[in-house]
Amino acid sequence: MDSVPPSGIRRIFELAQSLDDVVFLAVGEPDVEVAPHILEAAAAAWQADETNYTPNGGITPLRAAIVDKLASQNGMVVDTEQVWVTNGGMHALFLAMTLVLGPGDEVLLPDPGYSTFAMNARMISAVPVPYTLRASGAFLPDLDELERLITARTRMIIINSPSNPLGAIFPKSVIEELLAFAKKHDLWILSDEVYECFTYGALHTSVASLDTDDRVFSVFSLSKTYALTGARVGYLVTPPGMAPLMRSAQEAIVSCINTPAQLAAVAAITGPQDHVVSAANHYRDNLAAATELLRELGIEYLEPSGAFYLWVNISYATNGDVAEWAERFLLEKRVAVAPGSAFGRHGEGWIRLCVAADARDIETGIRRLPRPRLA
Repeated sequence: MDSVPPSGIRRIFELAQSLDDVVFLAVGEPDVEVAPHILEAAAAAWQADETNYTPNGGITPLRAAIVDKLASQNGMVVDTEQVWVTNGGMHALFLAMTLVLGPGDEVLLPDPGYSTFAMNARMISAVPVPYTLRASGAFLPDLDELERLITARTRMIIINSPSNPLGAIFPKSVIEELLAFAKKHDLWILSDEVYECFTYGALHTSVASLDTDDRVFSVFSLSKTYALTGARVGYLVTPPGMAPLMRSAQEAIVSCINTPAQLAAVAAITGPQDHVVSAANHYRDNLAAATELLRELGIEYLEPSGAFYLWVNISYATNGDVAEWAERFLLEKRVAVAPGSAFGRHGEGWIRLCVAADARDIETGIRRLPRPRLA
């Protein structure tokens, strides 16, 4: 536990909570309301005293709904025993890594990448090995670098598309290359697809839909898609044959996910999806307005193709320590942003802005950024 790095995002969040009049652009919290039919299903479950234990993998209607959704939306044909309802996407990530990584095993993970990837690896005494996503390479994996990182202890590679924090989507051709790389070196793949429903001008490809070797674990969540972050419902899709292991793992860690939240999840997945479409349009419009303003101010950013984040280059103002700069920016300008270094060494000099926020707050926050010096 001593080796688990603290969250640089959580540090900013907690500091911001102690201040007044803060513009919050740091945490990936949807700003849209939950659809009424989902809230009604959750309320009805509580009123009906639906509070007993459920099977470890989740209630049958929810697992069946997920199987149908995966087939129709993700091109993934799985059976119910491959679907495991989890306490959010983070629990699903932890389960997958726990199943295949032991002490000293190495896992390739993106840098910049979601901070929990490295935290999970450290918690189970595995070794996180970052692979670099560079601006010069369009923030896509470099296969030559990946080859150089392989050792006898490499067991898994993590793919995150759409990406948190980058807002980038890996093209199908890149995913095919990563699958071939994993097959060549006999690696498990952990595919984080939490932001699957928020794409803009680019197609999302589920890694498992192209897998022919049963080596992919897929992580999904209702948190972002349906604005249910606090309900804590996600799901892990495993390769075939892992049900006995998963049943034991679930029983030992959480037993099961709370019943009313599962019933709300059934309503979310099987009910009308217009709220999801509306949310995606809202985030797309916010991204468009934000990028237009950044261009006006002459600030470099990565053109987003998914999720609801902007990856912004502020290195001209940070003096080589973006984490320290983000704290000072919060204290002085009352704007909370996520420092890029919280997502890995190669995030230094960049910040992540969350545009799941009021358009006026986004404009205010961006206008308070220091402007680059003219050449």
